Amino acid sequence: MKRMDRTDNIIPMMRPSMPDLKEYMDEIKDLWDNRWLTNMGAKHKALESQLIDYLEVPNITLFNNGHFALESVLETFALNGEVITTPFTFASTTHAIVRRHLKPVFCDINFDDYTIDPSKIEALITDKTCAIVPVHVYGHPCQIEAIERLSEMHRLKVIYDAAHAFGVHYKGVGIGCFGDASIFSFHATKVFHTIEGGAVTYRDEELAPILDDIKNFGIKGPEAVAYPGGNGKMNEFQAAIGICNLRHIESEIARRKIVSERYVAQLEGIVGIKLTQIKKDARHNYSYFPIVFDGYNKSRDEVFEELNKNGIMTRKYFYPLTNSFACYKGEFNTDETPVAKYVADRVLTLPLYADLALSDVDRICSIIKN
Repeated sequence: MKRMDRTDNIIPMMRPSMPDLKEYMDEIKDLWDNRWLTNMGAKHKALESQLIDYLEVPNITLFNNGHFALESVLETFALNGEVITTPFTFASTTHAIVRRHLKPVFCDINFDDYTIDPSKIEALITDKTCAIVPVHVYGHPCQIEAIERLSEMHRLKVIYDAAHAFGVHYKGVGIGCFGDASIFSFHATKVFHTIEGGAVTYRDEELAPILDDIKNFGIKGPEAVAYPGGNGKMNEFQAAIGICNLRHIESEIARRKIVSERYVAQLEGIVGIKLTQIKKDARHNYSYFPIVFDGYNKSRDEVFEELNKNGIMTRKYFYPLTNSFACYKGEFNTDETPVAKYVADRVLTLPLYADLALSDVDRICSIIKN
């Protein structure tokens, strides 16, 4: 009799969607003929072109990951000084700012969708402020109009962290069209992925050669190296799986929507459980399903442990706040972002992926409710 492996009954937090193996093999077979495996080959160029069409953006540059994409666009704009951002985000957002020798200034979030609160940004602007880096959290667009008004008034760059927002539209416009630039993550856990990968979208086409140089060691020609750039190139195998996954992206989002709506049907209206509402003027991508335990009869941590005991992997996402990381100890005060702290202490993201069975959603919700 076959012994059941413990993982047989585990429900993971995320499960990457993959194309059919034959589809991927067909996509990469010509690489064995041309042997062009990296350095912006045919697959890379094809994916860039297809993403421009799908995301409805004017320009895009691909990278090996979203983090290096953010570092690179910060470098491209030659920023110096302070950057207003949110602590309710993944480590990458804050680390990229710090690694570019910029000082993050943390603004609190709003309690509706957990994005940066524009009403609190202006008080943080000083003569040292050079940019705003807001985050479209869980795929929910920031309050774009308010942020852009502030940026125009104070002549600040706006670089959106759109790592969660692939395929999102706001008022009929692709989310990557706003601000001076947006960065996307194509990590394996995202709605669209290239295993690892990322991109920058931007309005000014003159940024393209600068971004290309930065991600290729500053090399401008066979015998010309302009400055010490990095290595941020997406290889052809990554691009190929991106091409395959992009063919199925609408199905991916539609299946995630079904799962998300099942969660809503089970959990909506329960006292002490707060769900995030999708904005009426936004096309959502169902990238995450966060719930906040706001006066529930069990704490977030108690629910987390109970689900874990039942083989259900969840995530306290985002917890802890980036302004409380040990590597920044003593530099920031989390009391200055009380809403973010409140949410971080209570938020739990539930399993969400395209092939999550609705019966598993029901089981997850039953454990939470009971």
